[in-house]
Amino acid sequence: MNSQRTPLDSADSVEANPSFIPLSDPDITLAELSAVETLLCSPQISNGRTTEAFEHAFVAYLGRKYAVAVSSDPIGLLLALKALGIESGQEVIASPYSFRETVHAISLAGVRVVFSDIDYWSATLVPAKAEKRITANTRTIVASNSNGHRAPWSELRAIAQRDHLPLLEDSTEAIGSSYKGELVGRFGDLAVFDFAQPLAISCGEGAMVVTDDIDIAVSLRRYCAHRLDERSSVVVSATAPYQARMSDLTAALGLAQLKRLNESLERRRLVEQLYNAHMQSFEGIKPPYVGPHVTEVNWMLYLVHLGMRFTRSGRDAIVDDLRAAKIESAAYSHPLHLQRHYFDLGHRRGDFPVAEKIADRALALPFHTHLTNDKVEFIAETTKEASINVGACAAIY
Repeated sequence: MNSQRTPLDSADSVEANPSFIPLSDPDITLAELSAVETLLCSPQISNGRTTEAFEHAFVAYLGRKYAVAVSSDPIGLLLALKALGIESGQEVIASPYSFRETVHAISLAGVRVVFSDIDYWSATLVPAKAEKRITANTRTIVASNSNGHRAPWSELRAIAQRDHLPLLEDSTEAIGSSYKGELVGRFGDLAVFDFAQPLAISCGEGAMVVTDDIDIAVSLRRYCAHRLDERSSVVVSATAPYQARMSDLTAALGLAQLKRLNESLERRRLVEQLYNAHMQSFEGIKPPYVGPHVTEVNWMLYLVHLGMRFTRSGRDAIVDDLRAAKIESAAYSHPLHLQRHYFDLGHRRGDFPVAEKIADRALALPFHTHLTNDKVEFIAETTKEASINVGACAAIY
């Protein structure tokens, strides 16, 4: 019964157009609706009990000791930097190939972002390149599990230990993925998960910061919010909080989806298999890469990479052709160092050539549990036709 779909499911009513195929479509069932309704019908909807239950369930799922639920991914990373004692003017190494919210949080903390280039296949930080960016002012490395694919955690951990740096794991895109038999989220001194669309757990907004260090966990909570029962505490009130706690309504939705996570991930993997079957014969279009020692990858989006004969504007033309066919797609991750805030800090095209090469040709296709074989086949064939229409080197930068 918990998996039964309802008339509210967006795949049945997107833009009042049943032929429109959205990029993402949350897997909402009666279980989620019931959880939210139960909370709304209770005498207290903002006392934090449901949020605490979500935190307890999340650490049990992940196998870590402490979790702090926060209002968003950028806030989670910001609080993580604060909890690590990283101060304004210090440096954090990060990838230029990710969603901008990750590095925006670093800037909001007053910390200098030091970008390091990525691996062409996995789109994650290259340990040797990151190591060369370390200076006396470096305070941590933020490594992302890009689109669900694990970063090289063994090598990054060795570098962090050698330079006495904490390792911060950005798992915002990767819940359920595993590396060498361990779930992502277990490799960093802290790890951050996001619960906004299009993730497998989609609560509208919200995030979770996890750690095994009790001192870091206590600091996270003090920066996050003060509970009502802490109003008289002199020690707690010495820290000005951001009032960034996750709402109980968000937590109720997240808790219900966490209980169904394995089911949702399995359905997403079936869609992935459909895509793989239809994408194999495409000349010049590569399906998502899976590296060695990867036990399981749970993609955030189905991300294909166009061959070198395509240009950035050619990729954008394919997006336009798909839109005309009522298929939503997207260019994935415009390089962060070329976005206005970081461009103004002195970065230019050519600074990180691998990130630029990948970002210019990455194409995100619809990926969610409501896709059928017919829809995936239609998306694949339309993508192929669009790529042929664009032609080799038909557009220039």
